[in-house]
Amino acid sequence: MKWYFAVLQKYMVFEGRARRQEYWMFMLVNFIISLVLAALSFGALETIYGLAVFLPGLGVSFRRLHDTGRSGLWLLLGLIPILGALVLLYFFAQDSEPGSNQYGPNPKSDIEYAEYEVLDD
Repeated sequence: MKWYFAVLQKYMVFEGRARRQEYWMFMLVNFIISLVLAALSFGALETIYGLAVFLPGLGVSFRRLHDTGRSGLWLLLGLIPILGALVLLYFFAQDSEPGSNQYGPNPKSDIEYAEYEVLDD
């Protein structure tokens, strides 16, 4: 839940980088809440919740793309039916670009990233 609330706290932050864990945990919690609201048939509440998490979701998506070295404008691929969503899914699933990039420092610590590289070999 800490990742979900961290994204909500940065609801208007479109700069910087977001780790995969931050992005996917936010999306998972968001999906579960939406599913529960849909199952309970709270249409108005569903709409209000959707509007409330729209900007945080957009912000974390921008930051996730930045973490892979891409501009947030790549989100426009989502306008292409099916293919755009698949390409974005691939981008969101990629690992962080190592070290700093034009969008800021890597959100993973150096130690954590070094351990990950050793496990990846």
